[in-house]
Amino acid sequence: MKFRTIFHVLLLLFTLTTTNCGIIRTKKNPTSVAEAEKELAKKNKKANRKSNEEAEKRYWSMQSKQSIKSIKKNKKRNKRMARHKKKR
Repeated sequence: MKFRTIFHVLLLLFTLTTTNCGIIRTKKNPTSVAEAEKELAKKNKKANRKSNEEAEKRYWSMQSKQSIKSIKKNKKRNKRMARHKKKR
C-alpha cells in the first residue's frame, strides 16, 4: 500500500514537472512589420469569429421552436434543390 501511494505521488510530480503551462516559454516578438501585421490580423479574425458566434447564439435563442424548424427545413430543401439543379 505504501509503495503504491509513493509511486502515485512520484508519478504526479513527474507529470507536473514535465508539462509546462507556457510560463517558462518566452514570447517571441515579431522581427518585421509584416509579421506583426499578420499576428494582429489573426487576433482580429479570432475576435470577430467569437463575436459572430455570440451574435448567432443570441439570434437563435430569440427564435421560437417553430421558426427554427421552418428555417432548418427551408435550408435542407434549398440544398436539395441546388443539388438537383447542379445535376441538370
